[in-house]
Amino acid sequence: MTVHDHHTDDITDEVRRWLSREFASSLSESAVSEIVRAAHAELEGQIRPDAMGEMLHRLARFRVLRTLGTQ
Repeated sequence: MTVHDHHTDDITDEVRRWLSREFASSLSESAVSEIVRAAHAELEGQIRPDAMGEMLHRLARFRVLRTLGTQ
């Protein structure tokens, strides 16, 4: 595992934890994890690495809201 991979894992895990807490009453942690993983896979290589945290959070949160039908 490279340093970049470890950093990416940390960002993904942080976003997953944040959104899991925010939507705990509406969506399972495993559902949030799947949304975050899919969003990360789509963003990887498409944006600057230093923007990954913010963009991942925004995209995954939008998708959670869409899944819940509140967007």
